[in-house]
Amino acid sequence: MSDALELATRALKHFNEGTTDLAPSQMRIPLSAYTDEQQYRAERQAVFFESPIAVALSLEVPEPGDFQTQTVMDIPLLITRDRDGRVRCFINVCRHRGAKVCQAEKGHQSRFSCPYHAWTYNNRGELVGIYGEETFGDVDRASMGLTELACDESAGVIFVCLTPGKTFELSEWLGEFADKLADQALYDWHLYTERYLSGAGWKATLDGYLEIYHHDSVHGKTVGPHTVGNLLVHDTWGPHQRMAIARKNIGELNESTPETWTTPEAYIRVVHSVFPNLSISAILGGQCLIGFIFPGETSTTTVTRQLILSAKAPVSDKEAEKIETFSQMTLQAVRDEDYALVATVQNALHSGANESFLIGRNEPAVQHYHQSIAAVCGTG
Repeated sequence: MSDALELATRALKHFNEGTTDLAPSQMRIPLSAYTDEQQYRAERQAVFFESPIAVALSLEVPEPGDFQTQTVMDIPLLITRDRDGRVRCFINVCRHRGAKVCQAEKGHQSRFSCPYHAWTYNNRGELVGIYGEETFGDVDRASMGLTELACDESAGVIFVCLTPGKTFELSEWLGEFADKLADQALYDWHLYTERYLSGAGWKATLDGYLEIYHHDSVHGKTVGPHTVGNLLVHDTWGPHQRMAIARKNIGELNESTPETWTTPEAYIRVVHSVFPNLSISAILGGQCLIGFIFPGETSTTTVTRQLILSAKAPVSDKEAEKIETFSQMTLQAVRDEDYALVATVQNALHSGANESFLIGRNEPAVQHYHQSIAAVCGTG
């Protein structure tokens, strides 16, 4: 049985019975988990600096010589693909006097010359040129290359560990979830647009990505009319999760048997959540919403790098209008509905109204995310 057929079968059963996948029990999360700055710094270090995190898609640097820069939690990154096709990530800082080596956001080049004193590095991070070397003095070039970070890619996603010298085994980190990611064929999509969104605190923001309980009340003008609220099909692989949401048309499947369903994916919406910070939501009709969520300097803010993908580059006005409509709808749903609502949660955390949050059995993905944080930090 294909994944889509299995998920549609499970979702239809819930639809017919008025049920949803459930956690074994409710869960209490102390409010300090959202507000305590010491706990926040410890978790941010363990989860986002000492574990692999998703930072980009492979399609953003598809060919040898391609590069991309971005700043992740105040760390300037230079992501390259070298002549052998290997993706690499460096701290985008010159080893001479600390200027940013590459100023461009993306492009295609094999060498990067620091704008301050023209020290030059190749896309493998090696120091290959020193301006005025005869007067500068001897330099051990082998030890003065760009600071490289552990980097690997799988299923079209690029992962990095932000702590220099710390390594990871991506196959162990993803486990069998890598196969589920590979099924999304992220290599084959077209990047339509990229944007950054400011949000409330890390956990409050991520909580909103992990449940369907709020869709009817929050998303009445965007995704709500197309999905069944409070119906979730939920699976986990280690800390990673998959959530299937029933579309409003799912009742049509009652008119036939599963053996005859030719397009079960037309009746569900599937979201893959890669711990700790990546959300992949492929939408019927050849559109995909990607969210990279990064904590801010304190527990009160996040930055989201949001990508809109289409199955292919639009070649007509009609196709361009379709993907732009999707882009604007997702912007409204995430920025104007989800993030605006979560901002009110953030603003009320210190009000004294709550000592803890009660997470329902019908919010299993929220529970699993917080349990995974505790497991990584050794506090679970």
